[in-house]
Order: sequence, then structure tokens, then C-alpha cells
Amino acid sequence: MQLQLGENSLYYELIAGDDTRPLLVFLHEGLGCTAMWKDFPRHLCEATGCAGLVYDRLGYGQSSPLRKRRGINYLHEYALLELPEVLARLADGREYVIVGHSDGASIALIHAADQPAGLRGVISAAAHVFVEPLTLEGVRVARDSHGAGKMRGLSRYHGDKAETIFFAWADTWLDPAFVHWNIEYLLPSVACPLLAMQGRDDQYGSAAQLDSIAAKAVNARKLVVDDCGHSPHIEQPDAVVDYMAEFIRSL
Repeated sequence: MQLQLGENSLYYELIAGDDTRPLLVFLHEGLGCTAMWKDFPRHLCEATGCAGLVYDRLGYGQSSPLRKRRGINYLHEYALLELPEVLARLADGREYVIVGHSDGASIALIHAADQPAGLRGVISAAAHVFVEPLTLEGVRVARDSHGAGKMRGLSRYHGDKAETIFFAWADTWLDPAFVHWNIEYLLPSVACPLLAMQGRDDQYGSAAQLDSIAAKAVNARKLVVDDCGHSPHIEQPDAVVDYMAEFIRSL
């Protein structure tokens, strides 16, 4: 389905569930989209009884393409402008829990720091709260792989927007000005319950990311997922559903 927001439209999917429970809102990674979550959102909704909302941010998947050059505050724009509009139109005033991965997890933390009404909790998987050399090296490797033609599969998910969204991601992270990007100052304002998880072998971020979130957020629980890299929900789906479902039930 498509949600019209001004001159742009955003693709979204709704997953049926108990209307008396919080709505689970899924925020994809920096090169992701609704389809790239695969069956994970449905499995988590089934495990919790919650309804779900999965959508493609502007520029991704089946949503409208980016219409301007991405700036270094793009994560704040998604968190504080686009996400509240989506919730206002599609959440019907219900309480909600955000499940975010990578860029989506950073967006979730920025959004939560604004302490919006109705936000019951946040699950962040592989969030970035500052830029570190390991992250930039991972982006460089991805850029080199793209140049060698090893990331052509992105077009299956993003269509003719694949090139634009790839370089919007890579060029922003590798912009010299972006090295100073940091949202640690926001973490003490994240007052809702927070489950912060990261794969032990995450190739895009060190344990310092997770440690910072756990230390600075008011009500955070830290979880390291073994035998796992940057995508816990893909690499360890059964265990991650259990971890997330337990947290959601605790709310």
C-alpha cells in the first residue's frame, strides 16, 4: 500500500494483530526496505500477538525516490519529520514499540529521545551512535564491492533507485564532515525501556557502540548476540525473535 505525504509516497505493509497491544513499527537498515526484512516482522508479531507496521523510508524500496542530495542530518530528518508523519497517519493513536536495525536503530533512538507520546519501548539492533573507523572501513568495503558489481542484487529491492540510494548512503558516511556525527548526547533523554542488541562479530560497529547506549540511556538492557554479525534478525532469527518477544511482553 502507498501513503501519500505531500509530493512523495511511502510504501507500507500492515500485519494483523491484537489491537489492544502495542503496534510494532519496523525501521530498516541503511540499504534496506520492507522486503529485505523477509519474514522476520511477521514472526515477531505472531510471537507477541502484536500488529505490525513495516514501511520503506523515502528513497527506498517501493517509496518515492530522493529528490535532493542527502545531508549529514539525514537520520534526524527521518526520525523527527518522516516517522512522526507516518505514525500520525497509520498508527491511529495507538501505543507503539519501535524495532530498528542499523540506520533504523539510530533513527529509533533519535525519535525516542524526543519522548513522543505513545512510545512504549525501543529495540535497537546494531545501532550507530557515533562514527568509528571500523564503520567507515565497512562502508569502503561495500563501496568497492559495488564498484566490482557485487551488489547488483540491490536493484531487485530498490529498482532504478538502487544506484542513488547506495551512493546516498556511502557518500554520506564517507563525507569528511560526517566523521563528527554523534548522537550520544541524546541517549540520556531516551527514557522508555530499551533493548539494545548487537552481533558479537558486527563488521560495521564495535562493542563501544552498544556500551555507550547501555551506559547513557536511562532504562537500557544490553544484549550481545553470539555467532552474529551486523544483522541479528537475519543471522540468528529464532533467538532474536525470542529475545525481542520477551522484552515486548515485559512492557
